[in-house]
Amino acid sequence: MATNRKKKKKHPNLPNGYGSIRYLGEGRRNCYAVHPPSRADAEGHRVRPPALCYVQSWYAGVAVLTAYNAGTYKPGMEYELQQAADQSSADLDAFCESVLRNQSLAVQPHIAPGESRATFEEVYHMWYEWKYGANAVRKLSDSARINAEAAFTHFIGLHKRVMRTITLDELQAAVNSLNCRSCTIARDKGLLNQMYKFAVPRKLVSEDIARYVVVPDRGATKHGEAFTLEDIAKIWSIRNTDPVAELMIIMIYSGFRYSAYADMEVNTKEWYFRGGVKTAASKNRIVPIHSCIRPLVLARQERGDPLMPYSNNMALTRAMRKASRLVGAADHTPHDTRHTFSALCEKFGVSEADRKRMMGHSFGGDITNGVYGHRTLEDLRAEIEKIPSPDKFILT
Repeated sequence: MATNRKKKKKHPNLPNGYGSIRYLGEGRRNCYAVHPPSRADAEGHRVRPPALCYVQSWYAGVAVLTAYNAGTYKPGMEYELQQAADQSSADLDAFCESVLRNQSLAVQPHIAPGESRATFEEVYHMWYEWKYGANAVRKLSDSARINAEAAFTHFIGLHKRVMRTITLDELQAAVNSLNCRSCTIARDKGLLNQMYKFAVPRKLVSEDIARYVVVPDRGATKHGEAFTLEDIAKIWSIRNTDPVAELMIIMIYSGFRYSAYADMEVNTKEWYFRGGVKTAASKNRIVPIHSCIRPLVLARQERGDPLMPYSNNMALTRAMRKASRLVGAADHTPHDTRHTFSALCEKFGVSEADRKRMMGHSFGGDITNGVYGHRTLEDLRAEIEKIPSPDKFILT
């Protein structure tokens, strides 16, 4: 029996290294994801970078990639290119030529013979290898590397530009276009600072213009927000069925930074945690294990689960959000668990000096507490047990 199945239109293959256009299926207004060319990771595997944008038609995707490879793509340009694609002929070659002609608004300044033609993307990879590669001068944290990778993706409109031809106005415009808080923009500008300082002595650029870029004021930086008692109770309700909720409760009741849990000493005979990172006051401190989380700590040990199974902050944040949404709790970051511990100590009358001790805060010029304030494990246990178990919060 003959069928009237609609045959999907076959599009021409794009040149190698041009980028890719991925069809996401029906039911989407912008059903094509446009990706820049793939790159090799540290192990040599090809990795598809995040999408530049999402468009309605395959030809609009070709327009975006053509502008991107010409070094003239800017975030938001896809809306203009979509209109151009809708009005263009079906002849792909003619269409791409028209896109190149119409989108080359910023003619590249003259580059003298012998001057570097390295693109922003190429300089980034050179800097990245120098900074984090196998032969790097010193070993840096994973979080610094991850932050650099994230910042690089934010400047995707500059990737194909010859770096020495990027003007200060263009660099400032790229920073101004970031839809982020000031603290994130400052981190991203840090990448520009490092790349230009790397590039100048290597004659990849003629001047360090990144130092003149200004971080726009997007309001006060948000330092963290404690969980409400209601949200803690919601997370508590799934502690025995969700390992992430179990971990969140442990973090809320102990107050360490998330990275400290990776190599924490867990003493289940005398019931305390020993560990800490960052400062002298914070390292190697002891926090009693609150009675309400002892069964959770034992459960992780019996299952053979590490106390902290996540290697970076972003992965843990995603897992926490998923667990929170299961019970209708607000989204929070891993560091918010530390803010919550501090808030619980304050709310339920833990002494200020002992709160500082358990959180690893310095006493500064307070010699009495900093030098002569000797507290035993049981002294600290009496203080931390002032905080009720989450099943009591409904009545509090």
